[in-house]
Amino acid sequence: MNAEEVVIASGNASWMLMSASLVLLMTPALALFYGGMSGRRSALNMMMMSFGTLGVVTVVYVLWGWSMSYGSESIGGIFANPFEFFGLRDSIVDESGNYLAGAAGYANVIDIGFQLTFAVISTALISGALAGRVKFGTWLVFSGLWATFVYFPLAHMVWGGGLLSHSENGVAALLFGTTDGEATIAPIDFAGGTVVHISAGTAALVLALMIGKRRDFLSSAQRPHNLPLVMLGAALLWFGWFGFNGGSAFAADGVAGLAWINTTAATAAAMLGWLAVEKIRDGRPTSLGAASGVVAGLVTITPAAGALTPVTSLILGVIGGGLACLGVGLKYRFGYDDSLDVVGVHLVAGLWGTIGLAFVATDIGVFTGGGADGMRLLGVQIAIALVAVVFAGAVTALIALLLRAVMGWRIDREAEFDGIDIHEHRESAYNDLVGYESRPSSLTESGGEESSRRKNEPTTQE
Repeated sequence: MNAEEVVIASGNASWMLMSASLVLLMTPALALFYGGMSGRRSALNMMMMSFGTLGVVTVVYVLWGWSMSYGSESIGGIFANPFEFFGLRDSIVDESGNYLAGAAGYANVIDIGFQLTFAVISTALISGALAGRVKFGTWLVFSGLWATFVYFPLAHMVWGGGLLSHSENGVAALLFGTTDGEATIAPIDFAGGTVVHISAGTAALVLALMIGKRRDFLSSAQRPHNLPLVMLGAALLWFGWFGFNGGSAFAADGVAGLAWINTTAATAAAMLGWLAVEKIRDGRPTSLGAASGVVAGLVTITPAAGALTPVTSLILGVIGGGLACLGVGLKYRFGYDDSLDVVGVHLVAGLWGTIGLAFVATDIGVFTGGGADGMRLLGVQIAIALVAVVFAGAVTALIALLLRAVMGWRIDREAEFDGIDIHEHRESAYNDLVGYESRPSSLTESGGEESSRRKNEPTTQE
């Protein structure tokens, strides 16, 4: 490389190391966000689920996750050979001890670290649907299994040249043909609408249905116990997301800058969209709504961050925020206990971001000059979203059934009433909860007037 190329490569490497660090921060940020949203007696457990995921998924990613996601030996376009680069063999240095260059030109080991952090946060997101009622050990085993059999295959399908990529053997090529060995209408998933958010949101829905409701779901007031902690977590998630989306440009260039401004624009618009729906529906905007709207906006723009203008990002974001706010109420309509609104925020906003970008993608969207190709792009985006939902849902259900038979999911009834923090960890977030609080005198599976009044509000365990 000449001097100019060395400078560019060094800048790109520095940005990607920073991006990996920012995305890693998102998992502790999620712990704060979920911890504040949960009840006082389940705050530590909720945070431990994020930290436990960080441990488990990091280990399995180093052992076989990178190989399954980005190995060269693809198996049916669904996943790569887990043993090709097992333990990161032949992935860091060559026979002479020189660092291997990755696809983007900088050292491959940097990309490994960046992709590892995506696997961690994607798995941790699911935990929000299970607040206050599942065994910590079962969750840890689930984390490793889900990352292995859902996340790594989806990463390969979308980003590793598999079925949901622009490959000539992918779904998009099957639908609309190929040009020069690639799909004529290439699917767009800039930073993980399908791989991260649709998959995690679908898994959350499946687990909420299979594991069942909290014992006091809808029978007592269920509000976040620490809203400042929720807002701090949301702020740190927003900060970390600049690495998530900006880093997905894989260079310190204009695309990274575009992803940064689009992420900011869509997130701000989504927050306002969520608050507007709250004001119209409930008569008041809330701090929980602001924090949830921020996350919904971040989710919405994830698949589209490099494919929109700032103005179309505003449009995509404000709609995403409003839809996610409405989506939170689905759990009351259909009777599943998505404790911390993973389905409403990640599945609903993830689906909208993945599909909605086809309407406004720069030069190729339905309403931005794409014409017939814009409609074809819409078809491709719907197809990859549906495949992600079906694949993640089916495999998650199988994993959940296996763990139900082998380990069991639920803590016992008494432990759930007394608080999962004390039961699972022998700790409490607050000194006044070291002794058990009195249990509710009457707990049922359905609520009365209070639950009806609150049926559209985002709720969590008291």
